[in-house]
Amino acid sequence: MTLRRREFLTLAAGIAALCALPCVTRAADYPTRPVHLIVGFPAGSGPDVIARLAGQALSARLGQEIVVDDRPGAGGNIGTEAAAKASPDGYTLFLAVSANTINASLYTNLNFDFARDLVPVGTIALTPFVIAVNPSFPARNLSELIALAKSGPGTVNMATAGVGSGSHVSGELFQMMAGIKLTHVPYRGNYLPDLLGGQVPLAVSPMPQVIEFVKDGRLRALGVTTARRSQMLPDVPAIGEVVTGYEASGWFGLCVPRGTPDDIIAKLNAAISEGIADPKIRERLVAAGAEPRAMTPAEFGGFIASEIAKFRKVIDFAAIRPQ
Repeated sequence: MTLRRREFLTLAAGIAALCALPCVTRAADYPTRPVHLIVGFPAGSGPDVIARLAGQALSARLGQEIVVDDRPGAGGNIGTEAAAKASPDGYTLFLAVSANTINASLYTNLNFDFARDLVPVGTIALTPFVIAVNPSFPARNLSELIALAKSGPGTVNMATAGVGSGSHVSGELFQMMAGIKLTHVPYRGNYLPDLLGGQVPLAVSPMPQVIEFVKDGRLRALGVTTARRSQMLPDVPAIGEVVTGYEASGWFGLCVPRGTPDDIIAKLNAAISEGIADPKIRERLVAAGAEPRAMTPAEFGGFIASEIAKFRKVIDFAAIRPQ
């Protein structure tokens, strides 16, 4: 039997529609089984805590268990690579953090490209860093710190969580924009005992690590790194109030492997945005030292691009190399 052209085209269109139908149905019904959320840091770390809160919010709205899968190592790169190479079916999510945008320039031999291989879904929260000093430190505010550093370049030591960490790069950005030079003292372990004891006068620290010491007066906060003052320390100025344009926050968001269907990404974005708008989730995020922040996939994508560009300049300026 010979098909006429019109009949052939009609039949072909019908076959194409049938082939597409399972994908549409899959997206509409998603998820039908547990979803894994890869975290590039160990259990009990800040990213792990945020991932578990996000997982609870997603699970309640998607109707499936969110399994947090911690894969620590290499500054978060092991987990990032696992997520980048996962199947793009919506059943592997990745907790992206500010370190990913730093690592994109810090490491030159990665087997993946964070900006290319992972697609943004939406943000969860920001975590400010704090410039905190021992109470014996002579500078009582940011202006005095800048003046002191300019009078003796390199004479003030700055503790951070390690070379290439968010606190390190945030501190280097402050120096670059303020035109000063501090001496970097990277710690592989906890620098708080030395900061509290005065062995090191100043640290750039994630807010959760120092907020209670600031509140009880054992440390003094000179500035927070967010663009605006933090609701957690409202009396502490944003660094941008003194150094115009400064902003460098830790942050947490969700990404998925490139190729994940757009409607699944939209469904995930809606779920996480609704989740962090829930007063109970917001309260728990704030208690963990994170400020809830929602973005669309497009907004998050633009934010990631700007963060990579910003930190590339800092890494080049300070000649930071991984250790």
